[in-house]
Amino acid sequence: MSHELVEAAPFSIPKSPSAEKVCQEQETDKAAPQSAITFVYQAKLAELYCNVTATWCKNHTSHSLCITMEKPCQNNQCCTCKIDLNSCQFWGKKGLKSFEVDGRRVDVYWDFRQAKFSSTPEPCSDYYVALVSKQEVVLLLGDLMEDAYKRTRSRASSEEAKLMYKKENLSGKRLFCTKAMLEEGKKEHDIVIETSLSGPDEPEMWISIDGTVAIRIMNLYWRFRGNETVMLNDVPVEIFWDVHDWLFSSLGTSHGFFIFKPCRLDGDYSSGSPSQYNSPKGSSSSTRGFCHFLYAWKTE
Repeated sequence: MSHELVEAAPFSIPKSPSAEKVCQEQETDKAAPQSAITFVYQAKLAELYCNVTATWCKNHTSHSLCITMEKPCQNNQCCTCKIDLNSCQFWGKKGLKSFEVDGRRVDVYWDFRQAKFSSTPEPCSDYYVALVSKQEVVLLLGDLMEDAYKRTRSRASSEEAKLMYKKENLSGKRLFCTKAMLEEGKKEHDIVIETSLSGPDEPEMWISIDGTVAIRIMNLYWRFRGNETVMLNDVPVEIFWDVHDWLFSSLGTSHGFFIFKPCRLDGDYSSGSPSQYNSPKGSSSSTRGFCHFLYAWKTE
């Protein structure tokens, strides 16, 4: 068992990841392997509300999960637990680490021995990661819930952790595939962004949800930045895009930026780096304040 306390930047809504390394993997025209996915939750630790960030990363040489826990009002202090998913030893895929948040001990349990993966850094099934404090599971990731509760000998938290936003980096040529939580209590929806930027016709872009084209943007030279609201099973979803750099910058030097959010977006996103977003007044739904931020890097 180890104790780790690491200083990090204070919590904030994600900015442009231009300084972050994007995984250099071989791409095909059909798929864009995801190199980094970040989920940010709000979890209740006793009477203390904390932000928990879970980042899954994968490239040619490494595959890891990094969990960071911090108080929203705390400056330059957080606790981090990093799990190596590339471990070739069977026993290394199950473990336990501990740290302290504001004097409270938090245990991180995980089991990836049977985990199934696809092209994304995040497992598809058969795993769990549990954050436990004082015999309460304050955050549980994965589908092996019974195994997690049995191993930790803990009960569910009195207040379920809420997903605040998801951020990811994708790289590809013409297609960018992702998943987004657009309806509370339901599975993530499949989203595909397809582009046609070269050829005799004007550049175009299509955004599809679950195989159906939701938005078609023609003449991107004039509509490289914009937003539209689409209806998904009677739920309004705001979609914002900014692909200026796809058209006017060198490939691989910058990214297209997208936001997918149930209900109405507030705030100024014109810079491509959202600084804040607000939920409609009176809304208590966990997905009402949820945003999916996507940074799409075009390759040759």
